[in-house]
Amino acid sequence: MSFTIDHFNINVLDLDKSLVFYEKALGLKETRRTTADDGSYIIVYLGDGTGPCKLELTWLKSQTTPYDLGDEEFHIAFKTDDFDAAYALHKQMDCICYENKDMGIYFINDPDGYWLEIVPIR
Repeated sequence: MSFTIDHFNINVLDLDKSLVFYEKALGLKETRRTTADDGSYIIVYLGDGTGPCKLELTWLKSQTTPYDLGDEEFHIAFKTDDFDAAYALHKQMDCICYENKDMGIYFINDPDGYWLEIVPIR
């Protein structure tokens, strides 16, 4: 028996804002969408075009306040083949929330405050 990661879910308060962010900041594109018949939720899967793993964004109509993200100890990591260009883009977007220059990594915040780690391909 074996397992592979299919997707990772996060809940978002403003789906359109999140979709714009993830495409601009990380190049992720919508691959599939499911909308509840009663309009109570929308689920959008984003992919990077290179692998099967997806990021699932879930919007819930009933959620009107920001999500409690706890201590922000969890994050999703993204590799980049052009670390310097990625850093410049994220600096221009003003979304860098933490840098660890000794480790050669940094983190960006999405519109809901989720931390996304940016690492160079080594």
